Amino acid sequence: MAITAGGSLNSVPSPVQQTLSTNYLDFADGSSGNDWSQQYLPDLMEKEAEVFGPRTISGFLSQVGAEEAMAADQVVWSEQGRLHLAYTAEITDGDAGTIAGGQITIGNDIDGNSAGGGTSHGIRVNDTVIVASSEGVEKCLVTLVTASSAVIEVAPYGVVDLNDTFTDSQGANSVNVLVYGSEYKKGDNYDGNSTRGVTNRPGANEPTFKSFSNKPIILKDYYEVSGSDTARIGWVEVTGEMGQNGYLWYLKAEADTRARFTDYLEMAMLESVKGGAAGGYTSGVADLTDSHLYAGGGEVTGTQGLLNAIEERGNVTSGVTGVNAATDLAEFDAILAEFDNQGAIEENMMFVNRTTSLAMDDMLASMNSYGAGGTSYGVFNNSEDMALNLGFSGFRRGSYDFYKSDMRYLNDKATRGSINSAYTAGAVRGIMVPAGTSTVYDQALGKNLKRPFLHVRYRASQTDNRKMKTWITGSVGATTSALDAMQIHMLSERCLVTQGANNFMLLN
Repeated sequence: MAITAGGSLNSVPSPVQQTLSTNYLDFADGSSGNDWSQQYLPDLMEKEAEVFGPRTISGFLSQVGAEEAMAADQVVWSEQGRLHLAYTAEITDGDAGTIAGGQITIGNDIDGNSAGGGTSHGIRVNDTVIVASSEGVEKCLVTLVTASSAVIEVAPYGVVDLNDTFTDSQGANSVNVLVYGSEYKKGDNYDGNSTRGVTNRPGANEPTFKSFSNKPIILKDYYEVSGSDTARIGWVEVTGEMGQNGYLWYLKAEADTRARFTDYLEMAMLESVKGGAAGGYTSGVADLTDSHLYAGGGEVTGTQGLLNAIEERGNVTSGVTGVNAATDLAEFDAILAEFDNQGAIEENMMFVNRTTSLAMDDMLASMNSYGAGGTSYGVFNNSEDMALNLGFSGFRRGSYDFYKSDMRYLNDKATRGSINSAYTAGAVRGIMVPAGTSTVYDQALGKNLKRPFLHVRYRASQTDNRKMKTWITGSVGATTSALDAMQIHMLSERCLVTQGANNFMLLN
């Protein structure tokens, strides 16, 4: 069944600073039937109709994150590396070496990050390792590690040579190597095989971490109304999300501008990307320094929002069918397996659009043994005297709890809703956010801190707080200039810190 949306909706604000037919009730146009020369005056309904419901979309970050002041041009934080040693590797010679066993060339770490061409791995002589591939699994003792080399030699416990189980030269990263312990002879030193005349890999392993950074962007907007219009009485009583109420039209316009700017503060933290050299891009929007946008100089490099952070450092699922994400247990089981590989955070919030929300409800309802008859659909048995509960707010699968909530930003036609309904490529159907806090090292404070995985940093000092700055100029009210108008300015300087993005999931 197709649904045709209604027309003649004042759905887009006009940037023109004048009275238009779209923002003023005209009773002077005889052709419209609203001519004051008529014998009978129209019956005017004074209150403006709220046809779009709540129009603001902000609130997502306030539910799952926090806000914190900063006084620098960028925020830098570091995240822990994995505790255990695991690598992808290649068996380069299954029966070579100075003793029986085989040679293995170390490649990247288990996450695919470079291990310095294999030369910066943490495997040492007398470590015990698991060597595994599709051909089998062998437990081995490391017998040789050459400094500044990616090649190690191992001796299997269960067979003579690696060739007994594996095929030589299967290709780069064809086996996994996991360190699970060590074994030494009585009286052995840490360099247990130094008598073989080979310089072994020295010293203790150092912990690894990754450093990330983001920079704030400056957002601005303003509203202007002439001095004469501030004294104009309108014919319609206006209301809005910001609490405005009255017969002066500019009250609504100013408050709508403020509400829209507040939404922009959140939308920018979700959608922004880094451009130019800051984002590592070589085409498209290049570095905007001294570009045609800023002929007089300046720098605009963007900032990293939540969606881009998840795409670069997190997890992305397109669903089993490739259309709706996370709408059957097979997809959720794949999500659980990936979360097990990461932080294994048990509680997760899902913010999804309407299509995905309903698909999840249908999936959970199909798990009910009485679902076919429609007699039990929800968290309780529905009787004929109560409204049927056809929705679910959460569920538990394995050791994970998922709590589902609709996200207006993904549904509203004036925001992401129009993109999701019109296109498959680039559509975002939901975001899965871990609950709780993460422990990170703050380089500005010089200590470990516990913070929500998401938090907004805004510029502030004892002199100026730029979290949400508002000021009025002009000759209306508090006179600040000769301008016969009132200008209301809004400004914010902020960025989003996405810590532990590997625990997030983007539903495409």
